[in-house]
Amino acid sequence: MTLTTLVAGQDAQAREAAIAAAIASGGQADDTALIFEGSPAVKTEFNPAVRLIRIAPGCPCCTGRLTMQVTLNRILRQPPARLYIGLANAAHLDAFRDFLTRPPYASLLTMTEDIRLPDSPHAY
Repeated sequence: MTLTTLVAGQDAQAREAAIAAAIASGGQADDTALIFEGSPAVKTEFNPAVRLIRIAPGCPCCTGRLTMQVTLNRILRQPPARLYIGLANAAHLDAFRDFLTRPPYASLLTMTEDIRLPDSPHAY
């Protein structure tokens, strides 16, 4: 089972910094994958062992659902111990969490507590 954490907030740099801090504090870079929605103006440097995938912005339970499913399926072919998913909008975070706790993902992912960041007036 892959431990999975959802990280939401409009500021892309803050999302990436929060994930980098979580990885550093847990010492888990060797078997970690990241999915980031959108592309920030400033990219955080991650350990080269971390699998990093950036996808086009779009609600993962609505307009971006297919993109997210394809990305998740590819990652889970060789499941990491840890997965962080950075989302630009927390509006549908509960719906996305629900999606991840249903088949086929329910048997592959163990959801952890979400990281919800405050929205920034300087959002990307």
